[in-house]
Amino acid sequence: MKSHAFTPAAMATTLLLAACATPQDYPSLAVRDSERVSGSFAVPPAPAFTPAPPSGETLAQLGELAASARAAHQRFLAAADETRGPVQQAAGAQIGSLEWSRAQAAIAALQATRSDAIIALADIDRLYVTAAVEGNELDAVGQARGEVAGMVEAQDELLAAMLGTVGS
Repeated sequence: MKSHAFTPAAMATTLLLAACATPQDYPSLAVRDSERVSGSFAVPPAPAFTPAPPSGETLAQLGELAASARAAHQRFLAAADETRGPVQQAAGAQIGSLEWSRAQAAIAALQATRSDAIIALADIDRLYVTAAVEGNELDAVGQARGEVAGMVEAQDELLAAMLGTVGS
């Protein structure tokens, strides 16, 4: 018969398993006092933001662009007066007729005159975006932009009315 002697490996395994079975005091998984929420995290109010005024260079550019747009608008209005004659002659004319062609050419020239005001508006928009990104005050740029945008809108309405009279 074979004897059931414990080998060292079997003995070590038995001891390890026995160590796991002994009762021990493990820490509780309950919320500890230091883990409890207490107090408040009140954030102090942020100081009021006061935007910096636009630079002198920006204001100078703004003045030049607004003056350029006003001059362009006056040129547009003068050209619009000259365009009204061909447009009125083409009212009710057949598309492709001589009167219609003359009115279309006059309107195209008027639209080209309008481009000066649109370029000024685009440059003012660029100044507006730059001021907004830099956190500068937008009032002066916004007023100039509103004035020039109003001129361009009036030009658009006049062109739309002329094109409606002629028929495209």
